[in-house]
Amino acid sequence: MRLLDWVSSGSSILGRGALDSRRAASFVRHTLRGNRVAPAPAGRPAENQPPVLLIHGYLATRGSLHLLERRLTEMGHLVLTYRLGLVHAGDICESAAKIAAKVESIAAQSHLDRLDIVGHSMGGLVGLYYVKRMGGRRRVRRLIMLGTPTSGTWSALLGVALAPLGRASLQLLPDSAFLRELEEGTLPDGVEIFSVAGDCDRLAPPSTTRLRGVSHVCLPTNHAGLLVDAQVAQVVGEILANPMTAPSEAASDGALHR
Repeated sequence: MRLLDWVSSGSSILGRGALDSRRAASFVRHTLRGNRVAPAPAGRPAENQPPVLLIHGYLATRGSLHLLERRLTEMGHLVLTYRLGLVHAGDICESAAKIAAKVESIAAQSHLDRLDIVGHSMGGLVGLYYVKRMGGRRRVRRLIMLGTPTSGTWSALLGVALAPLGRASLQLLPDSAFLRELEEGTLPDGVEIFSVAGDCDRLAPPSTTRLRGVSHVCLPTNHAGLLVDAQVAQVVGEILANPMTAPSEAASDGALHR
């Protein structure tokens, strides 16, 4: 039995590795679509559902959001995306300011009251900074962070080598001045915040995504899978559609494994 268990375990690891590789390849392929991507065909938005703004992550483009955008649109959500430079490598605070300006522009044109934000990786930090430091609490109903290292990640050192002029890589490092500033103060009232982690995410392990006062969800995927997996899109869509204060299965500071 021990031999059989070992063989079974090895096969499982190899299978998981192949699946992770496919996820990464899909993520890269869509990221290379760049920022000039056509929006997903819009259907009829669900009644009483605010629009959803997707924010892409570090060294990524709007193209990286394509699958998540399409799936959320098919679920009846009105989805918006916005480019943050050629690739997203600039100052997180400046990116948050761009998002704030975009939201106010949308509000002026459409009489928008509130919207939801879904941010992948560093995009979640952009959304969190906007909500905490730039008055976003007036406009944001829900913020969902996907694989967002709120306590920082040493994998950002790779970004220092790949994009040495991009300030974001330094801001993503543990105990950075940016993260210390972002941690100060309490989360704003009236904004529901969720952190969705991948249980095999090596770039932003679940332990780096935990934040006091936030509802946590852990899914069987990796960093790329948080954008390309259909199960993740389903969970995100359910959170967005949920009229409750928080999912009944997950309490603040609790974890929901699916």
